[in-house]
Amino acid sequence: MRGYIINLSLNDTDPLVYRQVILPERTTFNRLHDTIQNVTNFLSGYPYFHRHLYTFDLPEEDQVVTNDEERYLEHKDYLKNKQWFEDRLNHIPRSMRRYEEKNLAYLRKTVKLPERNYIDHYLENYKTMTYLYDYGAGWEFTITLEAVVDDYYFGYPTLLEAENDAPPEDVAGVEGFYRFLEAYYNPSDPEHKQALIFGKKNGFRPLDFDYINEGLKGIKYRKTEWEHINHDHYNIIGPRYIKK
Repeated sequence: MRGYIINLSLNDTDPLVYRQVILPERTTFNRLHDTIQNVTNFLSGYPYFHRHLYTFDLPEEDQVVTNDEERYLEHKDYLKNKQWFEDRLNHIPRSMRRYEEKNLAYLRKTVKLPERNYIDHYLENYKTMTYLYDYGAGWEFTITLEAVVDDYYFGYPTLLEAENDAPPEDVAGVEGFYRFLEAYYNPSDPEHKQALIFGKKNGFRPLDFDYINEGLKGIKYRKTEWEHINHDHYNIIGPRYIKK
């Protein structure tokens, strides 16, 4: 089975929060979202409900994929009434023209839903995309394609590499995240106990490969090809994937 090895970098973090994951082909954007959520400490992917909005930005094709239904409907309304929106630009005061041009550019951008669209075409052709999660906190990831392989036989993603703890939910952005880490790991910090409580409530867990990969088994969307896997009564022997 074909698979994609992708790198996930959380922008503006230092030291960099980084994950490398391999996924089976025919991955929807929704499943990619679920994967990112599971390899970090966020709680809006499977098996949780959606706490926040997210968007994949695909600039080379002037489109976005998002669970933001309001934006999706706005774009549908634009397509239905395209001539009216375009003509309006010619009848507004000059002082408002720049704003209206910006709004039109926003409306013209194709908007797709994550459950119905696959990453394969875009990832193979353009190699990179961005993922914005939680518009308030502004968590932005750069996603890059490391390799396309033809020997990944599991029907779910696997974490291959990782560096540094990932933020929990509702920690108020990068600055708040690093203040949280200071308090969490320092027993003498006056906010240490509060940080422990906050972390437990909001999904924080120090980086744990086994825990993450166990959770990723739940994001199964292809049939595992057991005939190609070294196993003993479906107990996997050795790592799930070794990069060549």
